[in-house]
Order: sequence, then C-alpha cells, then structure tokens
Amino acid sequence: MALVINEEQQMLKSSAKEFLKERSPIAQLRRLRDMKDAIGYDKTLWTEMANIGWVALNIPVAYGGLDFGYTGLGQVLEETGRTLTASPLVSTVLLSATAINLGGNLLQKEAVLPYIAAGDLIIAFALEEGRHHHPTRISTTASGKKGGYLLNGKKVAVMDGHVADKLIVAADTDDGVELFLVDGKTEGITTERVISMDSRNYASIQFDNVFVSERAKLAKYESGAALLERTLDIGRIGLAAEMLGGIQEAFDRTVAYLKEREQFGVKIGSFQALQHRAAHLFCEIELCKSIVIKALKAIDNESDDLPRLASLAKAKLGQTYQLVSNESILMFGGIGMTDEEEIGFFIKRARVVQRLLGDSNYHLDRLARMKGI
Repeated sequence: MALVINEEQQMLKSSAKEFLKERSPIAQLRRLRDMKDAIGYDKTLWTEMANIGWVALNIPVAYGGLDFGYTGLGQVLEETGRTLTASPLVSTVLLSATAINLGGNLLQKEAVLPYIAAGDLIIAFALEEGRHHHPTRISTTASGKKGGYLLNGKKVAVMDGHVADKLIVAADTDDGVELFLVDGKTEGITTERVISMDSRNYASIQFDNVFVSERAKLAKYESGAALLERTLDIGRIGLAAEMLGGIQEAFDRTVAYLKEREQFGVKIGSFQALQHRAAHLFCEIELCKSIVIKALKAIDNESDDLPRLASLAKAKLGQTYQLVSNESILMFGGIGMTDEEEIGFFIKRARVVQRLLGDSNYHLDRLARMKGI
C-alpha cells in the first residue's frame, strides 16, 4: 500500500487549506469563545462547507453524497486541525453519517443522509457515560415496550449535543448494545450544554422514559456492538487525522518562532539544544503522517486490520500531540502561556481531543489485548 494520496485528494487538501486559512483562522475560534456564542460554531461557515461538498464526502451518491471516501475526508479533517475549526464535522459527518450508512436501513438512510449531505441536519453521537472511554460498559437502557423501546440513562461529553436535531444513542438491550436514531426534541430528553477547555461544544443529555419506535434502531449490521465498534474505529482515525493537522501547525509555528526570537543577541533557533528537540519532533511527525494515511486507506479498502490501525493511530497521534504542544509552549517561553499567543489554543485542544474515543493508554491496552499480551 503506497502511503501517499492521489491527485484528487491532494487538490481537496490544498483547497481546504486555503479555504480554512481565509474563512476559519484561529481568531474565529477566539471570537466564538469570547462572545460565548449560543451555537458554538459559525453557521454561515458550516453552510459554505456543505456547499463545497465537505459534508457529503463519505455519503453515497444515491443519498446526495460524493462517495469520495474517508481518505479524502481525512484531508479536510487534517486542515481543520491546523486552524482549530469548530464545526459539526466530527459529530455529524465522521461519526453519525458513518453509523447510519453502515447500520441504517433504506428508510433511515433516505430520511437522514441527504439532509446531512446538504448541511441541513446536525446529528450528535451519544455514547460516553463517565470520565473514561468504556464503549462496552453501557448503563443507558432500552427496555422493550409495545411498538418500541423506552430509553433511560445519561450521556456525557456529547459533541454538539445541545444543537443536534437528532441523536444516535448507544443503549443496552436484552440483545446487547444497540444504536438508536432519536429525535433530539423527543419528550423526556433533557440537554445541558458544557463548554470544554478547548472552547468546543459538548453536552450532558438525560433520557427519562424516552419512547422510540422499533424503526429507530440501526439494525442493518451483524450486531449493534459490531456496528458501534466499527463506527468508533472510523471516528478514531478521523480524529487522528485532525490531530495530525494540529500537530503540524503547532510545530510550524514553533520553528518559525525559533527563527525570529533573539536571546543574547542571536536567534534562539541557533541553539543546538533547541535544534535537537525540534529534530526529534520532526521525526515523530513524519511517523504520524504515515500512520494516519495508512489508517485512512484501511477504511476505504475495508481492511480486516482496521481495529489495530485505528488504535495505533489514536495512541500515537495522542502521544505526539501532547509532546508537540508541550514542547511548543516550552520553546515559546513565557509568552506561550498567555492568551494573546495562539499557540496555547493547541495545547488545550490536544488535551481534549486525545481523550475523545479513548486516550493513548486505552488504545495501547487495546493493542496489547489484540496481540494476546
């Protein structure tokens, strides 16, 4: 497998880089944060992203999508990581559209996917229930009731949950874990917005005897647990692609600072100790690039090795993002700790995104279990 992207994917990456540099610089995230924006992302920007096709990249043509694949979507996610763009791209496109495409029946797909592709529908993926990622420990229940199910439980850290039109909810049933497509305004659902340290949208969502029909279950997959795990692995790789963009941008900004900052009358980039540290970061980033592209291609090729590559990507990119963001702050010195300097936004995003869908320790443990260690 060649660890390179094709010409069309490269064109998409280049156009995404230019678009986001102009339309969604980090100053935009700062503005949303300082204004305490009620939505938490720029709706005009989201509409523009939909109009140029980014929201439809992983959706089949039959449902209004482009069917461009996850390697293409990964290039866009990488560039959003460079500019720290706040949008529902992860919650709605990477996670929710994937789950529906994999596990939804014809009616569910027709009712949802075209509206996602058009940018008219926001869907949040409601999975986590505690401080740590445990996808096999689901306390939210879906108990059988005539014609459907009653959902009871609480979900936390639901990305874009407070603005979602619909939710995909993981719940425990008599047959194991299943995923349900639920209207966000259904009676019995209570949503509380939470703003995290990375200035992104999350929510705590309470389900109290929420009735959903049998038709709400995503059941066109071998099992609900398998559907959940496949969706999460794809999501983990997408998040790794986003982290790669953040890692590269933080490194580029740090190197540029080393070339311009003077101490004792010389550029600090001439100090051998800092050169060695920068060289170490460069080597780690090159490894990350190969891991991410291999993992993205594994999705499109429907590789049996996807779980291993997903955990490898999430673990390595999480470790590297923490390392690079830490080193960036240290090399910037005191100014790096101030809100005035944008490098601080990267360390905040690093701390949050590396925990989403499992941190490095979770995935290193998962890799060890896959090898029978």
